[in-house]
Amino acid sequence: MLEEGNILITGGAGAFGSAFARYLLSMERPPKRIVIYSRGEYRQFQVSQELKPLDKQESLRFMIGDVRDRWRLRRALEGIDVVVHAAALKRIEVGQYNPMEVKKTNVDGAENVIEAAQDAGVKKVIALSTDKACEPVSPYGLSKALAECLFINANNTRGWDGPIYSVCRYGNVWGSTGSVVPLWKKMIAEGAETVPITDPDCTRFFMRMEEAVTLVAGAIEDVQAVNCFPVLPAYRLGDLAEAMGVKTHTIGLPHYEKQHESMARGFDSEQARRMSVEELREVLANG
Repeated sequence: MLEEGNILITGGAGAFGSAFARYLLSMERPPKRIVIYSRGEYRQFQVSQELKPLDKQESLRFMIGDVRDRWRLRRALEGIDVVVHAAALKRIEVGQYNPMEVKKTNVDGAENVIEAAQDAGVKKVIALSTDKACEPVSPYGLSKALAECLFINANNTRGWDGPIYSVCRYGNVWGSTGSVVPLWKKMIAEGAETVPITDPDCTRFFMRMEEAVTLVAGAIEDVQAVNCFPVLPAYRLGDLAEAMGVKTHTIGLPHYEKQHESMARGFDSEQARRMSVEELREVLANG
């Protein structure tokens, strides 16, 4: 379904969207059309400059649009075979103080994608989700849990030839924008003697961007895939600080964050294979 089809990525100018577009362009037979659908014009321009040298088949298209706008989505999905829905408001602390805005993008936006895909005759929709949707404690997690429910249950009303809706759930991507490693590096570079840590015993799943891309690509090709998640190792925040050689000061875990994240019931980051300090040092050394 990937080869020589037409694919649209919502939030396509984000970290995952641009990485997934890069993966598609690297294929022996790239999709005929790869549409980057996002609302930030400057970031979209940056991505276009990064990707256009790789676009040998002239597959790339760029559309400014918001998943909150169903009519714009419907126009964008004309002739599209596969939708990868990556657009979301993702910052936990932002969602805590702006829950209505999170709901408009993460829940209403999900509904808009479902309806627009049905109307446009799309074949498959892959929605990206998060470990925070499992037993959620934050507005962000709650919004993604409800979005998951909307996508999975859309399969009950898609008719004989409507889209197949799937959800890919995974953890924070290592080194992504706003994550702990680049944050701590920036603070140390700016002269901080210590960096803040919520709880050194917190654990988080470890996942590289290429693993996230591969997970989604596999879900597109697997007709039976409806709800999928990877089995990932995890690391302890205190071990990460030791691997980076940074001193920390504990600020306490906010009530809207969990000490251990869950990918699914019975599989959380405390139970996952624990990465050692040495393993984390090797990962950091390799970028």
